[in-house]
Amino acid sequence: MNESALLSGLAKVLDEVSETQSKNAKVERLSAYLRNLSAEDAALAARLATGRSSPRGSRDETQVGYSTIWELLTEISGNAPRAISELYLEHGDLGEVAQEALKTKQEMTLFGESITLAELQETFDTMARSKGKGSSSSRRALLKSLLLRSSPPEAKYVVKILTGEMRTGIVQGLVEEAIAKAYALSRGEVAKAHLLAGDIGLLAYRARLGELSKVTMTPFRPLNFMLAEPMATATEIADYFKKPIFAEYKYDGVRAQLHKLGGKVRIFSRRLEDVSESFPEVSRAAASIEHDFILDGEIVPFRDGKPLPFQLLQRRLRRIENFEDAARNAPVEYFVFDILLLDAEEFINRPLRERSIALAGAIRESALIPAERIKVANMEEIARAFARSRELGYEGLVLKDPESVYAMGKRGKK
Repeated sequence: MNESALLSGLAKVLDEVSETQSKNAKVERLSAYLRNLSAEDAALAARLATGRSSPRGSRDETQVGYSTIWELLTEISGNAPRAISELYLEHGDLGEVAQEALKTKQEMTLFGESITLAELQETFDTMARSKGKGSSSSRRALLKSLLLRSSPPEAKYVVKILTGEMRTGIVQGLVEEAIAKAYALSRGEVAKAHLLAGDIGLLAYRARLGELSKVTMTPFRPLNFMLAEPMATATEIADYFKKPIFAEYKYDGVRAQLHKLGGKVRIFSRRLEDVSESFPEVSRAAASIEHDFILDGEIVPFRDGKPLPFQLLQRRLRRIENFEDAARNAPVEYFVFDILLLDAEEFINRPLRERSIALAGAIRESALIPAERIKVANMEEIARAFARSRELGYEGLVLKDPESVYAMGKRGKK
């Protein structure tokens, strides 16, 4: 058995990485570790090292809370609840508490066979699949079994991954660098592939196999949004662009990516969380379109042709039981302003003027609403468009260069 493919191997590397302040040293240690793994294990290690038990945008959450972890640490270690509380006050990190508390477990001879990364991931996946009556007890039993098999350092990282509080200094960009170094790839091509993959695990998998060219944009893997940079006045805008540009109304809603493949639809927030259940009417509107796609737009509380207070939208994002009732009480519309993918054809490197034509064709005769787009050429036209936006109840304007590409994850004045 390759020791690197064990949880103990990952824990050892994460400890070493967290102990150095040097970014280069972190990259060097992590890259050496990844180089020694199979493609499957590299995918798991890269994802777990960033504190994720599932790919970004996945609905598969382990749903194990602090209270359950706290109770199990007390139960397994034999420590009194007060002792666990004191450890937490000392360390301020539940993973560190797990390591300290379970040191007493060594006297109880509870260690089992070594835990592989694949076994760890399967346990997390089983927790996530556990739904309905009795699911809390089932997840608790799974975690207890895992912690009983774990050494104190392993238990530390099991808990850190579950809570998402790694505190090792490992961020996505650092893992990108480690992947590039591990497999002799350029940082640029790795970063580009990561934008399309939307998942650090998939990136590591393809890089290990030498297949970065196979990484393509795929529905249901959320992508980083392109963001705008604020500009204060019409004069500033006109002076900056010095040419005709597109002006769109700035909606007061929730930025959302709309993904469709076959008959399935999913909606992702700006934080790349799945919010599909909260907006069934948007999903239905998207499902009626014959194309597959990834769209960028804004979910806006809207009734009788007018925007509603943003607070109504916030209520719909909270966990509620009857989403259809919420849709009737606080209706929304999805205003679409960009297209990233259409029937397996990527559009992010096409100029906005071309993307606009493709978007119009894709959503024609659907319930999705194309964002109002006005061509403006000077300060006066920008000012008039801004005034009109305010009259209609919107926040202002978003100005876009017709020749700009869709720069995922970047903020700028394009």
